[in-house]
Amino acid sequence: MGLESFESDRHGVARGQSPEPRNRILVVQDDPSVQKILKRLFEPEGFAVEGHTDGRAGLDSFHADLPSAAILDLHLPKLSGQQVCREMKAAAPSIPIIILTASCKLNDKVALLEMGADDYITKPFSPRELLARLRVALRHTNTSVRARRVEFDGITVDFDKVEVVRNGTPVALSAHEFKTLQFFVLNPDRVITRRELLRDVCGYEDAYATRSIDNHIMKLRQKLENDPSLPHHFRTVHGLGYRFAF
Repeated sequence: MGLESFESDRHGVARGQSPEPRNRILVVQDDPSVQKILKRLFEPEGFAVEGHTDGRAGLDSFHADLPSAAILDLHLPKLSGQQVCREMKAAAPSIPIIILTASCKLNDKVALLEMGADDYITKPFSPRELLARLRVALRHTNTSVRARRVEFDGITVDFDKVEVVRNGTPVALSAHEFKTLQFFVLNPDRVITRRELLRDVCGYEDAYATRSIDNHIMKLRQKLENDPSLPHHFRTVHGLGYRFAF
């Protein structure tokens, strides 16, 4: 993606309240032009940006001073993006990692989400979409402080450990399923639209993938409801969206 397309897209970014200046974004990308684009995207929004062009340097920086979030490529010299992602999540599970890469293989996406990546964007990319998804990731990190651990109906959700246990048995959730569950738990007893879930959980500004939200909720019902066909917790509000009840 060239700087010209970045400039034209950047003017379309709807700015809300600027993030706190202490939010530091670690960018690990081997392409200097992408580094420049991200620096010009994030800094006017109040973020401090630190960039590295190889996986080893990026991981060393992460361990030396934990950032608020990381933007990570897959194809890096010295240490692969997959290994960097795995080690970052092992050291600090709550710090969001967004993969920004030219690779778009389904197996790559699934593997990265399973190892803890919070989101995945392919190049060429929209700066507006990347900024929106970063804000969503940071918002999840900040709001998770409000609920470290919740229990209901034999289910225990530990947000620090990213673990779900049902009647003493661990329940495996994908990254997006866990984030959907977290959003519901933090917003109980109110109607949540599919568009809101797409925007605040997945980071999409346009409602063009509602089926993915329905699939996440179907999986949560199968894993956490006593009777998925008659859900008590993840309720459908016909014509509007969903409502979560403890």
